[in-house]
Amino acid sequence: MSALADLLVAVAVVALVVSRQLKARRVDTERRLWLLPLILGVLALRDPKLLDPGHPTAAALLLAGSLATVLAMGCVWGWTVRLWRESDGTVWARGTAATAAAWGGMLVLRLGWWGLGSALHVRQDTSALLLSLGVLLLARGVVVNRRAARRFEPVGV
Repeated sequence: MSALADLLVAVAVVALVVSRQLKARRVDTERRLWLLPLILGVLALRDPKLLDPGHPTAAALLLAGSLATVLAMGCVWGWTVRLWRESDGTVWARGTAATAAAWGGMLVLRLGWWGLGSALHVRQDTSALLLSLGVLLLARGVVVNRRAARRFEPVGV
């Protein structure tokens, strides 16, 4: 995919995810939370320009650091989501002000990694952004689903 197409996919995913976080949504722990991250990962990993061939070691270290950062931020994001059980037994989730702060913090940290790469003259492709989004969404989904499953285990099971 071209850089413009990657960027449009990333913007669309972020817009979708942020808009969904602002609304209360039923938590389905059986949902395929890995599907969108898998699609983003495949799109990113099939790009031969994921790592800068002129600086392969620096590019790999930057990508690894960035992915570790978004993994941690995805976990933080998952812990900021408010969970509750309705009278019918369904579990619901909604982002809070802390969720918005976690998003802001993640964006600042991601821009920091990009700035470091620019300072080191390492070319960074948009496929790294897609991979980061996939890791972020997977971490958040796992944390929210595990929290919901542990906190609201069915009685008598």
